[in-house]
Amino acid sequence: MITKRENYNTGRLSSKFGEPTSGKEPTVGLQPLGPDGSKDGLLYVPKGYDAAKPAALAMMLHGSGGNPEQGMGLLQRYADAHNIILIAPASRKYTWDVIVSDSFGPDVIFLDQAIAQVLETYAVDSTHMALGGFSDGASYALCLGLTNGDLFTHLIAFSPGFSFSREKHGSPEVFISHGVNDGVLPIDPCGRQVNHDLQRQGLNVNYLEFDGDHEIPANISQEAIEWFLKEQ
Repeated sequence: MITKRENYNTGRLSSKFGEPTSGKEPTVGLQPLGPDGSKDGLLYVPKGYDAAKPAALAMMLHGSGGNPEQGMGLLQRYADAHNIILIAPASRKYTWDVIVSDSFGPDVIFLDQAIAQVLETYAVDSTHMALGGFSDGASYALCLGLTNGDLFTHLIAFSPGFSFSREKHGSPEVFISHGVNDGVLPIDPCGRQVNHDLQRQGLNVNYLEFDGDHEIPANISQEAIEWFLKEQ
């Protein structure tokens, strides 16, 4: 595992998909994530987890000023029924590093450690690995996801503000939702512009607008799950 900050300055992760190697006994349910005891995160392993049936994986990122509970709550209701492992990390500051300081750094390192730890312990379906989030978390998920599209197969952005990347790898599928009355991140310069930019880059984007504000209606998160788990 790389830990020097300068090796993460483009948002490139070192984690690679592979078979579990830690030898740890898998624990199901909600639990501390582990890499940072002072500002950690949450891990949820579905109750029916079976190493013989690799689970989908989704790392979900909270919005500005949020916490791991917020990130976990984005999709936790679907985890048991659909065999999804969820990772919900905490940002090192009030929001994610590239938004705070216009540079990648401590958050990328922490997320890399968290992903590596989960991949070493649990059997994961390599065709269903998502990075997603809400608001600032959605923007950050797009930034990292475009950079690491050879690891993440799907990106889930609920009400993102922007996306950019300093380098690109892979071609992940993208889901974007945005409320037409969003008063925090207005839809025209945010969701609609992000959708336009990503489609112009040749990415396959499932873009949904809904009659609402800065939020995630239940039917929208349900559509995101169905899209994520659909066999390609």
